[in-house]
Amino acid sequence: MSKALPTRSENYSEWYNELVKRADLAENSPVRGCMVIKPYGYSIWEKMQRALDDMFKETGHTNAYFPLFIPKSYLSKEASHVEGFAKECAVVTHYRLKNDPDGKGVIVDPEAKLEEELIVRPTSETVIWSTYKNWIQSYRDLPLLINQWANVVRWEMRTRLFLRTAEFLWQEGHTAHATSAEAIAETRQMLDIYAQFAEEWMAVPVIKGVKSPNERFAGAVDTYCIEALMQDGKALQAGTSHFLGQNFANAFDVKFQDKDGKLEYVWGTSWGVSTRLMGALIMAHSDDSGLVLPPKLAPIQVVIVPIYRNDEQLELISGKVSEIVKELKKMGISVKYDNSDAYKPGYKFAEYELKGVPVRLAMGARDLENGTIEVARRDTKTKETVQLEGIAGYISLLLDNIQEAIYNKALAFRKENTTRVDTFEEFNQLLDTKGGFILAHWDGTSETEEKIKEETKATIRCIPLDQEKEEGTCIYSGKPSSGRVVFARAY
Repeated sequence: MSKALPTRSENYSEWYNELVKRADLAENSPVRGCMVIKPYGYSIWEKMQRALDDMFKETGHTNAYFPLFIPKSYLSKEASHVEGFAKECAVVTHYRLKNDPDGKGVIVDPEAKLEEELIVRPTSETVIWSTYKNWIQSYRDLPLLINQWANVVRWEMRTRLFLRTAEFLWQEGHTAHATSAEAIAETRQMLDIYAQFAEEWMAVPVIKGVKSPNERFAGAVDTYCIEALMQDGKALQAGTSHFLGQNFANAFDVKFQDKDGKLEYVWGTSWGVSTRLMGALIMAHSDDSGLVLPPKLAPIQVVIVPIYRNDEQLELISGKVSEIVKELKKMGISVKYDNSDAYKPGYKFAEYELKGVPVRLAMGARDLENGTIEVARRDTKTKETVQLEGIAGYISLLLDNIQEAIYNKALAFRKENTTRVDTFEEFNQLLDTKGGFILAHWDGTSETEEKIKEETKATIRCIPLDQEKEEGTCIYSGKPSSGRVVFARAY
């Protein structure tokens, strides 16, 4: 093993960056701001994809694929949308290269200028709604429930692996409905799906809420979100679901004939989560020894390491382990038997701890004689000796227990780091000493929200959907407030 990871308390940012690289999740690419997702990291993303895709399909959605390139004129059709993304857009202006006459490689052929520039997809509302105009004619064509798995490009200046990169992977759902009520119900349904996935699969507790107008998606009427708290006290937006109203239908003239024969504009939604979830997974659970992965998303749920002195012992141990592996696989548990002789057991233990494998089994000659095996769990780092009889059932229950324990630990952390404050002085002090989610009164104005952001770098993460009506006064302006909102510094 190389030197130890930086600790979270010493330098949280450096700890995160080093962990992503050393655990073989991702690395920086030759293209500034972009990343290479390595096989181990991509295996986690694949599990996320599979679970989410199943949830989408259970609610009637189907997958499609739309172009990477969007004509510049499309982005001009919805004014607030283009304003929201203009500074992040990558633009294609030419379609051909040629050899440099000076012999210095290749240059852009000036004769190959596009008649209309193309935008590399920052999000797909415009190209999808231009397509929906051809797909939707009648109320019989609705609702239209489409999702796509894709990559997008947003030209970020400050990047960090998984959390903020110029190119990232995501899914984006785009649906069309006959009524406002149906579209709003869809928006809320998808928010619930994201929250369910975050809590049941990622073991990350989230707050469901609606964004303030300042934080709303460009082109949306309302933006709903799930907000998670990381171990350094900062918030992370883990997913968003947008009620688009008729904004994009108006922009692209998408109408349908209702049951009475009247032409109406359709109502729309869009919703998405990205590889940013990988960052959330790492920062919500991992420790100074490496990753801590919830079993449902771990590429390897169980690793078995033999401890032996000679080939004869290894052969006997391997015979028994093959039976255990077979039993575990029958139960749908992913297991790896590491009998390679390249490294000693101690090195292997540290390596699998770094990679967050939830359960490690170790078997030596004495274990074989006694009919036992050593079981170590990653989340608590506890070990115990267990009888081999019924081991598969024991491990299955243990994985469920670990999944629940990881969630409960994160939930307890969030509760400990959620604070109600009533004065701006308290607010500032808390931000500088503890961080976390701060529940405070806000007067509902964009002006106050902006001033708080400018002075503290804290933003309104969301207005919780389950908040109780509570009369009070804004911590900044002293004006009346009807409820508390969630403030935090965020990624």
